[in-house]
This record gives sequence, C-alpha cells and structure tokens, in this order.
Amino acid sequence: MSFLRLIVCVIGVYSMFLIWAIAQERLSVPFLNTVTGKPEKFKSVLLLNTAQSAASALSALTYMLLRKKSGASLKEMLGLATSHPVKANGHVKANGHSNGHANGHANGHANGHANGSTKDHSAKPFTLDDRRNLMFRFLQCALFITTAAPFGFASLSHISYPTMVLGKSCKLVPVMIMNVLLYRRKFAAHKYLVVAMVTAGITMFMAFGEQGQKHGKGAAQSSLWGLFLLIVNLAIDGATNSTQDEIFSKYKVTGQQMMFWINLFSTFITSLLLVFPLPHIPTIHPGTNWEREIVQAWDFIQTHPSVVMPLAQFALTGALGQLFIFETLQHFGSLTLVTITLTRKLFTMLLSVILYQHRLTPGAWFGAGVVFAGISVEAYVKRRDVHAKRVMQEKEKAKIKDL
Repeated sequence: MSFLRLIVCVIGVYSMFLIWAIAQERLSVPFLNTVTGKPEKFKSVLLLNTAQSAASALSALTYMLLRKKSGASLKEMLGLATSHPVKANGHVKANGHSNGHANGHANGHANGHANGSTKDHSAKPFTLDDRRNLMFRFLQCALFITTAAPFGFASLSHISYPTMVLGKSCKLVPVMIMNVLLYRRKFAAHKYLVVAMVTAGITMFMAFGEQGQKHGKGAAQSSLWGLFLLIVNLAIDGATNSTQDEIFSKYKVTGQQMMFWINLFSTFITSLLLVFPLPHIPTIHPGTNWEREIVQAWDFIQTHPSVVMPLAQFALTGALGQLFIFETLQHFGSLTLVTITLTRKLFTMLLSVILYQHRLTPGAWFGAGVVFAGISVEAYVKRRDVHAKRVMQEKEKAKIKDL
C-alpha cells in the first residue's frame, strides 16, 4: 500500500507540474487574434495569479475536508485553534511544508522539519493575539507571492523557458540570503559550496546560450533585463520561503492549512487589483493607464479564445500538483520530495527543449549539469544527515529497551 501510494504521488507530481510547465510557457508566447489575425501576447498576470490561487485555495479546502479528523472543529481544521510547536532536545517540531505557487510558484519549495508525532502536554494556549499574528504572517506571504509572480512571468519575454526553470531550481540561494538578512540564521559550510556551484552553472548557461541565438547589444540587454526580473522574482520568493520557515517554527500548522490561507489571501488581493482602476505599472499592470485589468483580460479572452485552455491547465494542474506534494511530504518525508522535484525540474527543462525546439549549446548543457550537480549535493547531505539521526534514534531506543 505504501509503495502504491508513492507511485501515485510520483505520477501526480510529474504529470501535474509537467502539464503546468507546458501551459506556463504557452502563456508566454503570442496568441492569434481572431478579429485582426495578428498574434498578441497575454499580459494579464493578475488574472493568471487569481485563477491559480483560487484553484489552490479550493483544492486545499477540499483536501482538508476529506481528511478532517472525526470530532475536529472547523477552527481546528483551518489551524485557528492550534498550539505552539513542541520543543524537544532544543529543536522545534513542526510539520513539513511546501510552496508550489504559480508565482511561480507553484510556487515547489519544500522543507521537512520533523515528522515526529510526540504529544505535547505543555504547549502554550493559542491566544487571540497569536491568531492575529499568524494571519498577518499568512498575509505577508500572500503579498510576497502577489508581488513576485509578475516578475517571473515578465522575465519569459526576455529569456528562454529552460533558463527560467534552471533559475527556479536554485531557490536555495535567495532562501539562504533572505534567511541571513531577515532572520540572522546561519548555514552549514556545504550550503555555501552548493550556492557557488549553482551560481557558476547559471553563469555558464547564460554565457553560452542557445544555438542560433541572436547576439549583439540589443539581445544582450534583453537577456540581462530578463535575468534581472528573474533575480527579483527569486529574491521575493526567498523572502516568502523564509517567512514560511518562521511560521512553522512558531506555530503548529500543517502544509494544507498554510496552502489554504496564503492562497485565500492571494486571491483576495489579486481580485481587488483586477477590479480597481490602476495606473500603468510595469510587470504588474502593463495595460492601459487607469483601466480595470479585468476588462482588458476579458476583452483579450474574447478575441483570443485559444488562451482559455492553457489558462485553465495552468490553474488546475498547479493546484492539484501542490496537493500531491503535500501528500508526498506527509507520508514519505522531505528527502523523497526533494528527489522527485529535482528530477521533475530536469524533465521539465528537457520537455521544454523538445516541445518548443530550444537548441542549447554544449556549454549551456554543461552549465545546467553543474547546477543540478550542486542541488544533488544538497540532497545527498540531507539524506546522510537524516540517516545519521535515524541511527542515533535507534541506538537510543535500544538503550531504553535494555534498561
């Protein structure tokens, strides 16, 4: 049964996020205008984010209702009647978590802090102030995600999708930087080696580029601007992920509860931005000055009906993919999830190269290899550390039995 569940989770993560990646790249290229016959790009990132976050909030709520424990109240199910996490042996026990939002983020940052189920008889009561602070943290994450997503989508106009996938595979870099800057955390020495490998690999990938790629000052400036937009996206993602780490270290909430609240707040924020007139804001509201974006988005859908299918695929597969991520994390731990997501990103990059005929140079392939090698080092060290902890736990159990 456990093996069958793992197979279902792997197939679910792969299938949902591969379709999601194809839809995301399709949304970044022009659609044919049925009236004028001219190809035009879909620019409504706010509608894209609203569809994604609404689907994600709904899927998280459905998941929690289906998995709700008998006798649990609505507040308990939603994480509003929770307690602070238990500290054992100097370490905070918290649930694993994931942020697979379309902001890209769908979004798949994952961290498994602990899978222990030790009951806590000394947990502090969850006060009204605690609940307000928790909601504020969720709102903070939603604001970060809403801000980050337009930069990631806009970068696709200047860099290739494989470059974006490669950059998104390197979330460790901005997460480390933001954890140091915002929360003064320190990291093990191997993580700095990983950061160096990832940075070197990305630099090589960008330097060698694609075969047949246009060169010259204009093309170089466009690529640099796209890379800048991607870096901004990753930096804000890093702030999101470090804030999530802070939430899980202070509050005993599940990944599904976090997924629900963050996406609910995100949907509220982006819906307001859709219906209110906004000035021209690059990447966030690139449309006509002081015109409601919902009107522009609806006009685009009417004249470009072919955008509907990839838009629906993007929202639905991103939401379902997050649920498979949480299921994997809950039953098999963060190491299994890291392995799945790492190979999934590699296949996403290969699928993009095949479907959209990106022709990479040998130097670009080598740079991509360096990046994935660096991420593999991180996964290997994590696996080794967890194995060492399990050995120590088994020894402790053996000592207790002997007594």
